[in-house]
Amino acid sequence: MGNLQSIVDRFEIEALRGEFTDAAMMHDYDRFAALFTQDGALRIPDAGIALVGREEIRAGIERLQANWNYFVQTVHPGTIRVEGDRAAGRAYIAEFGTLRDGSSHANHAVYHDRYQRTSDGWKFMERVYEVRYVDTTALKGSAPRSAGAPA
Repeated sequence: MGNLQSIVDRFEIEALRGEFTDAAMMHDYDRFAALFTQDGALRIPDAGIALVGREEIRAGIERLQANWNYFVQTVHPGTIRVEGDRAAGRAYIAEFGTLRDGSSHANHAVYHDRYQRTSDGWKFMERVYEVRYVDTTALKGSAPRSAGAPA
């Protein structure tokens, strides 16, 4: 049974990481914040950002997203180590977009994660975003419509 539970845990944590990206891309800030424990933290040291607690995370991600004309983030599987009701892992990120000031931004990064099993499933205790590569060359493409707009 332990092996089956390990598979289930890893599947649920990978789904949590996917929900994070989807909530950010769809501007669903309530769902985004709910992916963290009550005292969870989202940290982006390179940008001087440390958001702690669901309320601060929700307000902070909405404020950060307001700076973008469009933003695309893809998540790639990394490691997951489960130890009882806690786990740690990494996810690899590629993102790009243009900011409202007209500048472009593309990067590759790593999320260093800590997870907690709760009565509502796995949640982030902490996500720390480490940028590994940045490119501010002007992007030539554009977003044909905003997130959530009808197709």
